[in-house]
Amino acid sequence: MRAIAGPLAASMAAFTLIALMVAHPAAADPRHGMALYGEPKYGADFKNFDYVNPGAPKGGKVTLQAIGSFDTLNPFTLKGVPAAGATMIYDTLMANSADEPFTEYGQLAESIEVPEDRSWVAFTLRPQARWHDGKPVTAEDVVFTFHTLTESHPFYRSYYAAVDKVEADGDRRVRFTFKPGDNRELPLIVGQLPVLPKHYWQGKDFQATTLEPPLGSGPYRIAAFDPGRSISYERVADYWGKDLAVNVGRNNFDTMAYEYFRDASVALQAFRGGLYDFRQENVAKTWATGYDFDAAQAGKVVREEIPNQVPAGMQGFVFNTRRPMFADRRVRWAIAQAFDFEWTNQTLFYGAYKRTESYFENSPLQSQGVPQGRELALLEPWRGKIPDEVFQKPYKAPSTDGQNGLRRNLLEAKRLLDEAGTDVRNGRRVVVATGQPLSFEILLDSPTFERVTLPFVENLKRLGIQANVRTVDTTQYENRIRDFDFDMTVHVWGQSLSPGNEQAGFWGSSAAERPGSQNVAGIRDPAVDALIGKVVSAGSEEDLKAAVSALDRVLLWGHYVVPQWYSGVYRVAYWNRLKRPATLPPYSLAFDAWWLGDAKSVAEQPPR
Repeated sequence: MRAIAGPLAASMAAFTLIALMVAHPAAADPRHGMALYGEPKYGADFKNFDYVNPGAPKGGKVTLQAIGSFDTLNPFTLKGVPAAGATMIYDTLMANSADEPFTEYGQLAESIEVPEDRSWVAFTLRPQARWHDGKPVTAEDVVFTFHTLTESHPFYRSYYAAVDKVEADGDRRVRFTFKPGDNRELPLIVGQLPVLPKHYWQGKDFQATTLEPPLGSGPYRIAAFDPGRSISYERVADYWGKDLAVNVGRNNFDTMAYEYFRDASVALQAFRGGLYDFRQENVAKTWATGYDFDAAQAGKVVREEIPNQVPAGMQGFVFNTRRPMFADRRVRWAIAQAFDFEWTNQTLFYGAYKRTESYFENSPLQSQGVPQGRELALLEPWRGKIPDEVFQKPYKAPSTDGQNGLRRNLLEAKRLLDEAGTDVRNGRRVVVATGQPLSFEILLDSPTFERVTLPFVENLKRLGIQANVRTVDTTQYENRIRDFDFDMTVHVWGQSLSPGNEQAGFWGSSAAERPGSQNVAGIRDPAVDALIGKVVSAGSEEDLKAAVSALDRVLLWGHYVVPQWYSGVYRVAYWNRLKRPATLPPYSLAFDAWWLGDAKSVAEQPPR
């Protein structure tokens, strides 16, 4: 549909938004928010999200932890390692709610317009929106931001690739026109855009690292920092958006600080000593054994396991398939047989985890059973071009349950390796055609993961495969991953309940050789590309489920990773001066809705 100008366009936009966006047809303003499918939960006159405490006291200082170091305050470029929390100083066009799968409400934008075919989206900015220097946020700032981010970083270039053009229509209205296609997500994707001040960045090298605090418009500004050691943000007292419904009950700390530590073990000791307030624990052994200290026993530290409905995505040992040694799917599947999850879980993790067997784990989108109906129809054109197992059986990660489990797996691995043209000579497995040894390096960025990886390496030795573990600092690790300079690493792909454009950056052929992309495995598969297209163009929840499940199967049977584990709960520990809402949303910890005690305890909080 072509865009229609004038009053008719306005009436059509209003009609469309009444149908698509407003939770209650009688709401005063039908253009306050938008859901991917169906209608938003909150009406145009909502006062605050249900999961916040609108009466939470403001004040005090909260200190969090970060690992490694930082050398730039600009989080939007490839160069350098950005400071923790560096995006807090910016507002986005729209704000996500954490108790809906994918719904956004106006933040910088007071209203949005979307035609029925979603071929474009227009945002009208709030007249009160201001940068921290008092200047208004304008449509030209939005245009500048879009071009700057897409020119400076491959993630944004890929994420916003479907945007054909962006135009300012006066000081407060900006319109994004999309390329031909069918992608319901695009208006919401554009709504996530963090907006940068054009007047501040003009004349500066945006892509260079910088330790000059940038200008923002958000609830916090940078207050002080010690490069590589610490950074603190102060709440902006006259923040223009503090009374917006999307912000009520949030941004409650006067100061948010991050202290940097060399590694996770040092950070844990610092927490035990009260040097920071909140810790989300990702190491099961530490959760089981590392919190038996005096303050915890005295009740000064709260430990909680909070169930969530957050898609776990995929965490695993990732093969860099750009390497010739990993080009054969059979070799990758053979190597996967050597990872003993059951032993790892019981011995190292105290039985805390479940095995990951989907790229969309812990969500209703993951593949189950064998493909049928809509899903099978999507896969049929690729029969003979994708693994036969996709059609025959559900994916199951190698298991060592039962008698002689590991030995059974290693025998299967040997059969696959022999079939793939390798042999053991003088105790080492080599590729028969070239005589080259089958050996590789596993690149890590934390010593904590060595205890998981070294037993895997020992099992590989029994197959004649030499694998070496190399742990490097954060900066070197990020540089090597960005340049795909590794054989195998550990990587996590997070997922949402509304997969879309980002899947092309994760698995698409166009991202395989683009430095800095999330296609860490180097996947180049026309079937994967086509199924990503089906995910993006899904017109209903049923279509989305079918497309995501089909994509999941093809990725799983491609054996691009050795799947690891997930928990399905948040494990958090925090000093009891920190308080949280009684009910947390299903898709987030919503830490920006936490606070420090009551007004009296905040006032009495000792300086830190």
